[in-house]
Amino acid sequence: MKRQNLRKASALISFLLFPVTINFFSPYLIIDGAAKGIITGSFIVFLILFIGSLFTGRIFCSWVCPAGALQDYCVGVNSKKVRSRIVNKIKYIIWVPWITAIAATAVFVGGLKQIDFFYLTESGISVDEPLKYVIYFSVIAIFLILAFTLGKRGACHSICWMAPFMVVGSKIGRFLKIPTLHLKVENSMCTGCKTCEAKCPMSLEVNSMVISGSMVNSECILCGECIDTCPRKVISYTFGNKRPELKS
Repeated sequence: MKRQNLRKASALISFLLFPVTINFFSPYLIIDGAAKGIITGSFIVFLILFIGSLFTGRIFCSWVCPAGALQDYCVGVNSKKVRSRIVNKIKYIIWVPWITAIAATAVFVGGLKQIDFFYLTESGISVDEPLKYVIYFSVIAIFLILAFTLGKRGACHSICWMAPFMVVGSKIGRFLKIPTLHLKVENSMCTGCKTCEAKCPMSLEVNSMVISGSMVNSECILCGECIDTCPRKVISYTFGNKRPELKS
């Protein structure tokens, strides 16, 4: 199976399992648990995403994220590119107060004293009663609306509360010079066809990145679309700590 077929199949399976796993990606449950001194499943998942990003960047967003998979299938409705810096900053405006609220809540109750991975998910399935279906479909509706109105992966650019964990983790990894998965380019072979740019699900100016010799971007999800569509095989994956400076 070709890499992109495998990636899309993996993401689609994750989306189909979203009714089971949604609580483990919940930004609300982590605060609710913190108010009771509990480390919840979502807390652990976000911690894993952060640690993983030190070595693999935002690859979770392209291979595993259920909301990302949903938005990829919305491209047929709106394939507009999202390149607004303001839109990209919204998620951080949401994330910083949210993280602050979690920390303040935990301090207020005297710290996180126990771990309950299945907090409010005792059955192991997130959507297991009628009211939870309302919450589930409300979340789905938000992602659909943003994808339909903003364009390619509109919610990833604007409201995703998970992306900042991985962006911060990637930057820390760079600072500590930790070997990590990233893209490299041989720009001397580029013909400027911009096929890579057209296929990028995150609307990045890939051709400009190729010309500059830097394929590192905080919005890159390492999906490999640019690698697999380039007719000259200019771009490739590599693993190490020698990378150009980060582009915002």
